[in-house]
Amino acid sequence: MSVDIPEPEFSYAIPLSEIGGKLVSHQLAADAQQRAALAQRFDLRSLDRLTATVTLCSDDQGIVAKGTFDAALSQTCVASGIPVPATQSESFIIRFVPEQDYEPDAEIDLTMDDCDTMFHNGRIIDLGEAVAQTLALSIDPFPRSANADAILKAAGIKDATEVGPFAALAALRKGGD
Repeated sequence: MSVDIPEPEFSYAIPLSEIGGKLVSHQLAADAQQRAALAQRFDLRSLDRLTATVTLCSDDQGIVAKGTFDAALSQTCVASGIPVPATQSESFIIRFVPEQDYEPDAEIDLTMDDCDTMFHNGRIIDLGEAVAQTLALSIDPFPRSANADAILKAAGIKDATEVGPFAALAALRKGGD
Protein backbone atom coordinates (compact mmCIF):
# COMPACT_ATOMS: atom_id res chain seq x y z
CA MET A 1 0.00 0.00 0.00
CA SER A 2 1.48 3.34 -0.98
CA VAL A 3 0.66 6.62 0.69
CA ASP A 4 0.52 9.80 -1.36
CA ILE A 5 2.59 12.43 0.38
CA PRO A 6 1.80 15.94 -0.84
CA GLU A 7 4.60 18.11 -2.16
CA PRO A 8 5.73 20.70 0.38
CA GLU A 9 4.32 24.17 -0.23
CA PHE A 10 7.69 25.81 0.49
CA SER A 11 10.31 23.44 -0.85
CA TYR A 12 13.95 24.50 -0.89
CA ALA A 13 15.92 21.38 -1.75
CA ILE A 14 19.65 21.28 -1.08
CA PRO A 15 21.69 18.39 -2.54
CA LEU A 16 23.82 16.73 0.14
CA SER A 17 26.76 16.88 -2.30
CA GLU A 18 26.77 20.69 -1.92
CA ILE A 19 27.30 20.51 1.82
CA GLY A 20 30.31 18.25 2.31
CA GLY A 21 32.52 19.25 5.23
CA LYS A 22 32.18 22.99 4.83
CA LEU A 23 29.74 25.60 6.16
CA VAL A 24 27.11 26.53 3.59
CA SER A 25 24.71 29.44 4.11
CA HIS A 26 21.30 29.95 2.50
CA GLN A 27 18.77 32.77 2.48
CA LEU A 28 15.17 31.60 2.00
CA ALA A 29 12.07 33.66 1.27
CA ALA A 30 8.64 32.22 0.57
CA ASP A 31 6.87 33.85 -2.37
CA ALA A 32 3.19 34.91 -2.30
CA GLN A 33 1.90 31.59 -3.63
CA GLN A 34 3.97 29.57 -1.15
CA ARG A 35 2.86 31.78 1.74
CA ALA A 36 -0.81 31.44 0.74
CA ALA A 37 -0.47 27.64 0.62
CA LEU A 38 1.27 27.57 4.02
CA ALA A 39 -1.41 29.85 5.48
CA GLN A 40 -4.04 27.37 4.36
CA ARG A 41 -2.06 24.39 5.71
CA PHE A 42 -1.58 26.05 9.12
CA ASP A 43 -5.09 27.57 9.30
CA LEU A 44 -3.86 31.15 9.23
CA ARG A 45 -5.76 34.14 7.89
CA SER A 46 -2.58 35.20 6.13
CA LEU A 47 1.14 34.70 6.05
CA ASP A 48 2.58 38.00 4.85
CA ARG A 49 6.28 37.21 5.30
CA LEU A 50 8.40 34.11 5.80
CA THR A 51 12.16 34.40 5.50
CA ALA A 52 15.03 32.42 6.97
CA THR A 53 18.79 32.45 7.16
CA VAL A 54 20.29 28.99 7.59
CA THR A 55 23.85 27.67 7.86
CA LEU A 56 24.43 24.00 7.11
CA CYS A 57 27.33 21.77 8.13
CA SER A 58 27.86 18.05 8.42
CA ASP A 59 29.06 16.07 11.40
CA ASP A 60 29.38 12.39 12.23
CA GLN A 61 25.62 12.12 12.97
CA GLY A 62 24.20 13.93 9.94
CA ILE A 63 23.60 17.42 8.61
CA VAL A 64 23.02 20.25 11.07
CA ALA A 65 21.00 23.32 10.10
CA LYS A 66 21.33 26.37 12.36
CA GLY A 67 19.41 29.49 11.64
CA THR A 68 16.61 31.93 12.30
CA PHE A 69 13.28 32.55 10.66
CA ASP A 70 11.09 35.63 10.60
CA ALA A 71 7.38 35.62 9.83
CA ALA A 72 4.49 38.05 9.79
CA LEU A 73 1.10 36.39 10.00
CA SER A 74 -2.50 36.81 11.02
CA GLN A 75 -4.63 34.28 12.88
CA THR A 76 -8.27 34.22 13.92
CA CYS A 77 -9.06 34.99 17.56
CA VAL A 78 -10.52 31.86 19.16
CA ALA A 79 -12.92 33.95 21.23
CA SER A 80 -14.12 36.69 18.89
CA GLY A 81 -13.23 35.59 15.35
CA ILE A 82 -11.41 38.84 14.59
CA PRO A 83 -7.90 38.92 13.07
CA VAL A 84 -4.91 38.66 15.40
CA PRO A 85 -1.69 39.87 13.75
CA ALA A 86 1.56 38.39 15.00
CA THR A 87 5.24 38.34 14.20
CA GLN A 88 7.43 35.34 14.87
CA SER A 89 11.22 35.37 14.98
CA GLU A 90 13.01 32.35 16.32
CA SER A 91 16.34 30.59 16.20
CA PHE A 92 16.45 26.89 15.49
CA ILE A 93 18.79 23.94 15.19
CA ILE A 94 17.66 20.93 13.16
CA ARG A 95 19.57 17.71 12.60
CA PHE A 96 18.87 15.88 9.34
CA VAL A 97 19.52 12.13 9.47
CA PRO A 98 19.09 9.46 6.79
CA GLU A 99 15.64 7.81 6.56
CA GLN A 100 17.21 4.33 6.54
CA ASP A 101 18.45 4.97 10.10
CA TYR A 102 14.80 5.21 11.21
CA GLU A 103 13.17 2.05 12.53
CA PRO A 104 9.43 2.61 13.11
CA ASP A 105 9.09 -0.11 15.77
CA ALA A 106 12.30 0.66 17.63
CA GLU A 107 12.16 2.10 21.11
CA ILE A 108 13.72 5.55 21.11
CA ASP A 109 15.15 7.50 24.04
CA LEU A 110 14.93 11.19 23.18
CA THR A 111 17.12 13.93 24.56
CA MET A 112 16.62 17.65 24.05
CA ASP A 113 19.06 17.46 21.12
CA ASP A 114 16.87 14.86 19.40
CA CYS A 115 13.67 16.88 19.46
CA ASP A 116 14.41 18.80 16.26
CA THR A 117 15.34 15.94 13.97
CA MET A 118 14.18 15.52 10.39
CA PHE A 119 14.92 12.84 7.83
CA HIS A 120 16.52 13.04 4.41
CA ASN A 121 16.49 10.55 1.56
CA GLY A 122 20.26 10.36 1.15
CA ARG A 123 20.28 12.81 -1.77
CA ILE A 124 18.67 16.07 -0.60
CA ILE A 125 17.41 17.91 2.45
CA ASP A 126 14.45 20.26 2.23
CA LEU A 127 15.25 23.46 4.13
CA GLY A 128 11.97 25.08 3.14
CA GLU A 129 9.90 22.31 4.69
CA ALA A 130 12.11 22.41 7.79
CA VAL A 131 11.47 26.16 8.15
CA ALA A 132 7.73 25.65 7.54
CA GLN A 133 7.53 22.98 10.26
CA THR A 134 9.51 25.17 12.65
CA LEU A 135 7.07 28.01 11.97
CA ALA A 136 4.13 25.68 12.62
CA LEU A 137 5.52 24.79 16.04
CA SER A 138 5.86 28.46 16.97
CA ILE A 139 2.31 29.51 16.07
CA ASP A 140 0.02 30.30 19.02
CA PRO A 141 -2.54 27.46 19.13
CA PHE A 142 -5.14 29.68 20.86
CA PRO A 143 -4.72 33.23 19.59
CA ARG A 144 -6.76 35.88 21.39
CA SER A 145 -7.29 39.48 20.39
CA ALA A 146 -6.53 42.22 22.90
CA ASN A 147 -10.25 42.88 23.41
CA ALA A 148 -11.43 39.25 23.43
CA ASP A 149 -12.42 39.36 27.12
CA ALA A 150 -14.54 42.49 26.62
CA ILE A 151 -16.26 40.97 23.57
CA LEU A 152 -17.03 37.77 25.47
CA LYS A 153 -18.31 39.70 28.50
CA ALA A 154 -20.58 41.83 26.26
CA ALA A 155 -21.95 38.61 24.77
CA GLY A 156 -22.81 37.39 28.29
CA ILE A 157 -20.07 34.76 28.53
CA LYS A 158 -18.57 34.54 32.00
CA ASP A 159 -14.85 34.22 32.54
CA ALA A 160 -13.14 31.66 34.77
CA THR A 161 -13.22 33.91 37.84
CA GLU A 162 -17.02 34.14 37.61
CA VAL A 163 -17.78 30.42 37.27
CA GLY A 164 -15.03 28.53 39.11
CA PRO A 165 -15.28 27.10 42.63
CA PHE A 166 -13.95 30.32 44.11
CA ALA A 167 -16.67 32.37 42.38
CA ALA A 168 -19.24 31.08 44.90
CA LEU A 169 -16.94 32.03 47.78
CA ALA A 170 -16.41 35.48 46.29
CA ALA A 171 -20.20 35.93 45.99
CA LEU A 172 -20.64 34.94 49.65
CA ARG A 173 -17.91 37.34 50.68
CA LYS A 174 -19.56 40.20 48.76
CA GLY A 175 -22.91 39.41 50.39
CA GLY A 176 -21.35 39.43 53.84
CA ASP A 177 -19.71 42.86 53.53
